[in-house]
Amino acid sequence: MSYLRCRSCGRPACAECQHPVVGGFDCADCVPDAAPDRLASEGAPTASPPAAAPTAAPRVNPPWPGPTDPTGPGAGATPGSSASASLATPTGAEVAERPARPVVTYTIAGLCLLVYLWQRIDPRVIDLGDFSPISGYVEPWRFLTAAFLHSPDSVSHLLFNMMSLWAMGQFLEPALGRARYTALYLLSALGGSVGCLLLVPALDVWDQAATMAWFRGVVGASGAVFGLFTAVFLVLRRSGASVAGMVVLLGINAALPFIYRNIAWQAHLGGAVVGLVVTAIFLATARPVRARWTWPALAAVAVALVGVSVAKYAANIQALQYLTSLAGGSG
Repeated sequence: MSYLRCRSCGRPACAECQHPVVGGFDCADCVPDAAPDRLASEGAPTASPPAAAPTAAPRVNPPWPGPTDPTGPGAGATPGSSASASLATPTGAEVAERPARPVVTYTIAGLCLLVYLWQRIDPRVIDLGDFSPISGYVEPWRFLTAAFLHSPDSVSHLLFNMMSLWAMGQFLEPALGRARYTALYLLSALGGSVGCLLLVPALDVWDQAATMAWFRGVVGASGAVFGLFTAVFLVLRRSGASVAGMVVLLGINAALPFIYRNIAWQAHLGGAVVGLVVTAIFLATARPVRARWTWPALAAVAVALVGVSVAKYAANIQALQYLTSLAGGSG
């Protein structure tokens, strides 16, 4: 027997206890609390709706306020009108019935493609933006710029990341809204670089292997993409949908570093963990009474990432100063 979650209270309900409404279903305990006029105001259908097109984006019960502004151009639009229709969630927030175009996803993919073409024209570009623990200490912006660079020797590196970005972004960006989705992507990208820093061995100038690890550069959007993977997993699980496909996808990607030794699994792990934390914040602050805590909590995540990076550098400060002084002297 398959159990899904009630749209109103979030508790699982069997098939016999599910009462369909727009955006999901209510369980038997929540239906008596819903007056008929409430169901009518939410646009509960009285006839079977037409089948969705095969290319339509997957829809789940939105666990947070959607991106549609109730006072914007789509406010009050009726189904079938030219303006974007909207549905009311149990919290009273407006959620777009028709998913918005994933502009942020397309923009990120376009930037990565343009930078890749630039790399092919001028190979020095990768040296200006890749991330390594030592370069991040000297030039902190590399914590983020590395996510927009890809290996110039392997177009498959770019293609796999952009295909994953497109697949996850088609689902997440309309559900989260552009601002939250952008925050999720950038914080996951930052988490990937921080993961590489935290998991590198302690810097010992007399240990060649440890020293080389601090100079090993990484590029790619994989850390950010893994943050999107875990975000989709958490959203699907919260909505009561099947997560089997995401578990398989995460398992395959987790196994790849054992096959291809040049994959930075540390970035994957860092991005995945940050993606989980950020999405958990979105879920925890979904209700309007908690919505004001969303951005302060995201700011706290950013501060925490910066803090643990500073702590890692502080623990190796003497060796870092020695190496940077050698580099300055040789210049």
